[in-house]
Amino acid sequence: MRKLKLEELNRPSIEEFKSGKKMPVVVVLDNVRSMHNIGSIFRTADGFAVEEICLCGITAQPPHREIEKTALGATQSISWSYFANCMEAIAKLKEKGYLIVAVEQAENSIMLNDFKVVKEEKYALIFGNEVNGVSEDAMQNLDACIEIPQFGTKHSFNIVISAGIVLWDLFSKMIK
Repeated sequence: MRKLKLEELNRPSIEEFKSGKKMPVVVVLDNVRSMHNIGSIFRTADGFAVEEICLCGITAQPPHREIEKTALGATQSISWSYFANCMEAIAKLKEKGYLIVAVEQAENSIMLNDFKVVKEEKYALIFGNEVNGVSEDAMQNLDACIEIPQFGTKHSFNIVISAGIVLWDLFSKMIK
């Protein structure tokens, strides 16, 4: 087996990526405090070709050196917008016909493996603050809440790991 060289990966240019087909998913970051997490989510969003990232509340915005350390340029390929709070983002996304889905441990949450994706729908995935999770206001305005099954002694995954798991799951269900 031979590892591929970068020039063999056939990656699109930023312009080609921006005009290319996207997964009908928007990622909403609700008061995410770590700029490294923000940058990593930009990079993950690029990898899955999501439509946009909504940065809400205290979530830092590009350009910022600490975001770029992990984004590795994905802040140029992924569209993003800023909202003073998550409720403003939810209102805009509902107007555009997105189903609002939190990734959170909550009453009546749907385990990710049981979550049914409807290919004709558009999804807005809310990921919350590293300590407090998705805000209570946002939790009261959802269409669904999904939870990643966990079997260890810890109570949660890092937000970047959660984003990667959930985006891969939705991607794999959408391409079937």
